[in-house]
Amino acid sequence: MYKIMIIDDEPIIVEGLKKIVPWEKWDCKVENIAYNGLDGLKRMQGVKPDIVISDICMPQMDGLSMIASIKSQFPNLAIIILTGYRNFDYAREALNLGVTRFLLKPSKMSEIEEALSFVTGELEKKREVACEIAKEEKEEQIEDNSAGKFIVKNAIQYIEEHYQEKLKLSDVAEQVYVSQWHLSKLLNRHMEQNFSEILNRIRIEKARELLKDPSLRICDISEQVGFLDIAHFSRVFKKQVGKSANDYRNTVIGNQ
Repeated sequence: MYKIMIIDDEPIIVEGLKKIVPWEKWDCKVENIAYNGLDGLKRMQGVKPDIVISDICMPQMDGLSMIASIKSQFPNLAIIILTGYRNFDYAREALNLGVTRFLLKPSKMSEIEEALSFVTGELEKKREVACEIAKEEKEEQIEDNSAGKFIVKNAIQYIEEHYQEKLKLSDVAEQVYVSQWHLSKLLNRHMEQNFSEILNRIRIEKARELLKDPSLRICDISEQVGFLDIAHFSRVFKKQVGKSANDYRNTVIGNQ
């Protein structure tokens, strides 16, 4: 039996789908519901549904971020979007992230039934294939997809906007709605660097720009880009650039 989860901030939609759709026709059962994306993601960890039927315009969480998080953590899960948001570019991005069907409200029962028929058929094919593939091979495929790239892009953007702060991997993971462990795997997979390496690279890039200004002291630049002490900044800078911050400044200023 396929486990269904419904996510919508309109209770009347949730209750209507639960009662009106003949779920047993497709060997389905509604296991859980949520009224916003953030709560839906939390409940998914316990339910591990096969199919999610969700709106994308809900409070507390951007729809595309929710889709990316779902597909990144549950790559074999099918998503049916049921929404009143009529934007072609948004729909195209949602489909690119792995949404199986994109339905507009109000949807006819025939449209919902067609979507369920299609996704259960696809899930059945995947189950047959999965029986022939080792668990290790399946795990290797999880991060190498559009959802993973979307999450990494958002993570890097957040780091670039907050590199001056005392930033931790857990802070970034919370912003992109995945676990620390999963984000760490995604960063290594797509960036070939761990979180600390990425953060230090961004900080040193900013420091190199600031060093062009001779009125700024190196110790102040170190603090401004997020390092807690000048000694750590100096070690990281020399390792990445190949020379000390002072030598780098002299070279840059001399070439101006």
